[in-house]
Amino acid sequence: MLKRSLALFTRRAGLVLAAFALIAIAPARADEFSAAQKAEIESILKSYLLKNPEILRDTAAALEEREKQAETAARQQIIADPASPLFDVSNQAVIGNPNGAITLVEFFDYNCGYCKRAISDLARLMKDNPDLRVVLRDLPILAPGSVDAAKIANAATIQFKGQKFWEFHQKLLGSHGPVGKVEAIAAARDFGADVDKLTKDSEQPTVKAAVDQSTELAKNLAITGTPSYVIGDEVVVGAVGYADLEAKILNVRKCGKVICS
Repeated sequence: MLKRSLALFTRRAGLVLAAFALIAIAPARADEFSAAQKAEIESILKSYLLKNPEILRDTAAALEEREKQAETAARQQIIADPASPLFDVSNQAVIGNPNGAITLVEFFDYNCGYCKRAISDLARLMKDNPDLRVVLRDLPILAPGSVDAAKIANAATIQFKGQKFWEFHQKLLGSHGPVGKVEAIAAARDFGADVDKLTKDSEQPTVKAAVDQSTELAKNLAITGTPSYVIGDEVVVGAVGYADLEAKILNVRKCGKVICS
């Protein structure tokens, strides 16, 4: 009787996989079967999957698509909320127009070669868009020195605001060779920073929290490389260039989204 009933399962993949799930993840129900019955079910499942291996492929594809949808939904939840930590600038550098109607968030690393090349794009974007507010978020992922440079740079926001921080940022990001604590302090000194205060501030818990916040946001936004940007309703990964970012800014100004329908 059991054999005849189980044979019907092979006619539909969903029922077969449901039986598999019953054994695999529902032990309370699975315990109701004898060892012989379990072995027979497993044999039928194995045989079915061997004859229809595309089920595993289709299942993996469906799972991947579901994960992508969940990732997109999580991103949108962060981006769409004006009160999101993403837009909290209390402990982050802001350049461009601090009261600008359009916000561009950049995640960068002071040791990122692509970030160094993309800084001219950022300068041009701010020049061509007087209503653009840029939030700079450290994502120190490329080297141990990146973390030290990020802490010094974040501490520098206490002494440097707006244009002065932008000039410091350009100098440090434009450095040749590896960038770390020494290079960051040297750049800050060139712009008149109180180095003793800067060094002490860089060790404050608030500075570490600021860097950690950006790292956590990048994780939640599925950002794994620099530079990456958030503009309008989109996360843009990579140094896509001035034209691409400018087009997105124009659309955000026009319709509030990077793609206007």
